[in-house]
Amino acid sequence: MNLPEFKPLAELLSSYRIDTVINTHLHWDHCGGNMVNGEPAFPQAQYFTSAAEFEYAHQRNSRDSVSYIHENYDPLVISCRMTLLEEDTEILPGIILEHAPGHNRDMLVVKAHSEGQTFCMLADLVPTAAHLKPTWVAAFDLYPLTTIETKTRLLTEAAQQGWHLGFGHDLHHDFVTITEDFKLT
Repeated sequence: MNLPEFKPLAELLSSYRIDTVINTHLHWDHCGGNMVNGEPAFPQAQYFTSAAEFEYAHQRNSRDSVSYIHENYDPLVISCRMTLLEEDTEILPGIILEHAPGHNRDMLVVKAHSEGQTFCMLADLVPTAAHLKPTWVAAFDLYPLTTIETKTRLLTEAAQQGWHLGFGHDLHHDFVTITEDFKLT
C-alpha cells in the first residue's frame, strides 16, 4: 500500500496567504495552532484576542488553568504580533469582534458582514448545534447564567436578521441559519 506523502506543517502553512488570525479565546483548542516550532504559524499575520482574556489566562484559575498554554500566545504578544483588544472592535472592514461572556469571562464572537449578509462564529458560546437552546449550556462554561443571557441576545438577533452561524466544535453542521425559536432552518 502506498501512503500519501505528507508535507511538514510549516511548509503546508506557508503556501497560504493568511494575514489575520482571530483567537476567540485562549484555550489551547482555539489557539494551539498559533505557533509552530516556536515561530508564528502564519508569519505575515496579525493575531487578535481580548486583552481581558489575555490577562485572565495568566491568573491560572484552578477551574480552567489546564486550558491555557502560554507558549500559544505569549510570544505573539511579546513580539507585537498579537493585538489585545479592550472593547468590541471592527478589526477589518466588516469584521467585528464582540465580547460574548459565558463560556469564560472574556470570550469573543466573530461577526462578518458582507453584501447584506452576516456570518457569526459563535466559538464556545454555542459549541454545537445541539447547544442552540439557550438553557442548554456546556458543563465547561464558567458562567452558565451569563451564557444563557448572551446566547439569548445573540441568537435572537441572528434569527431575526437571518445570520449564518458557525460553531466551534460541531462535526455535523458547517454553517446554519435558525428560526426565532432557535431551531435549525
